[in-house]
Amino acid sequence: MAEVTVTPQSSLADRPVRVQVRGLSPSQLVTLRASLTDEHGERFQSRAFFRADGEGEVDPGRHAATGGSYAGVWPMGLFWFLQPDTLFRRLVKRDVAGSPFLVRLEVFDGLQLVTGPQDQPLASCEAQRWYVGPGVQRVPIKEGRVRGALFLPP
Repeated sequence: MAEVTVTPQSSLADRPVRVQVRGLSPSQLVTLRASLTDEHGERFQSRAFFRADGEGEVDPGRHAATGGSYAGVWPMGLFWFLQPDTLFRRLVKRDVAGSPFLVRLEVFDGLQLVTGPQDQPLASCEAQRWYVGPGVQRVPIKEGRVRGALFLPP
């Protein structure tokens, strides 16, 4: 039975995480997909194709993606190469202190260029990507024409 994990499951957005897939058949060809929906309801996705190693595992930090949104060994590639479903949209986090981005990771059997509702993943998990650490205080700045925010550590 396949299992996909992200470690740590909750982290700051600028911190690396480790994605691993276990329980595959040796040399099985799979598609690993990351997706999130932003605060405006816009969906962003990335995908990478991998061949499982002899133990039936895939680790983007050790194994090279053979195609998809990127190719080669990129430990954070699924997060870095997220693209909007609608052209010219940008991934922007407005509520940086109140909630994380929830990134869904799924693994599919074979090469999946496009996935529909009928395509069921072999396994899935969710990662929380926070933009402000615990206890950080956000102070709005408004001075003349200058607008911004000051983030104070705990």
